[in-house]
Amino acid sequence: MYAFISYCQNVRKSSPGTRARKIVSIRQFWKYLKKARILENNVAEELEVPRLPKRIPRYLTLEESVRLLIAGKISPRDHCILTILLNCALRISELGALECSQVSSDVLSVIGKGNKERKIYLTPTAKSSISNWLDMRTTLSVDTDALFISRNRNRMSMRSLQEVVKKYVRVAGFDYSSISAHTLRRTSATLMYKYGRVDIRSLQQILGHESVATTEIYTHIDDSQLQAAVNSDSLAIVFS
Repeated sequence: MYAFISYCQNVRKSSPGTRARKIVSIRQFWKYLKKARILENNVAEELEVPRLPKRIPRYLTLEESVRLLIAGKISPRDHCILTILLNCALRISELGALECSQVSSDVLSVIGKGNKERKIYLTPTAKSSISNWLDMRTTLSVDTDALFISRNRNRMSMRSLQEVVKKYVRVAGFDYSSISAHTLRRTSATLMYKYGRVDIRSLQQILGHESVATTEIYTHIDDSQLQAAVNSDSLAIVFS
């Protein structure tokens, strides 16, 4: 196993993140072997995960988010997809699983990881976009309760939803290779924290995280916040 990880690093030139995923997979496999009593010892326990570089995750600014929503205006369905991602911070799997019955006038009921349900209160923008799409959807002959349907009148797949995001990322003039549906979830969480003054515990509930430590990834400090912190230096008053 050590030789394999060394091969990945030196020959395949795998990144620390790639090596870390491989090590976790190996660990889980050996853990299963021990739990199934096929082996007595988990020799993979001592495999160390490489230190991963900490970088500020990519997210859209408020202005970029508005540009993306404007680009999606040409389609009520696609605009609704983008609006929910940017306003409700859903995972792409949660978005694809949404049923019409989960949408009320003010609340979106979401089934997240572990089949756990959480309620997300809709913003006026989200309510308006959902209403516009539902008005159009009712004119279509559909046999499914899925909120988002394809041209074939079937539930949209996660791949199709991802393609919708990529399409309007290109239309808005962004680098589509660095922006995905998860980027919009991250953007939503960041904008809530920055502009909506949502505390981290509330944000944890909205995102459906088990641990608040996971939520902290979405509350990174951006350049404007750093600038504001520097400008608020109390000692500057003394020496001014």
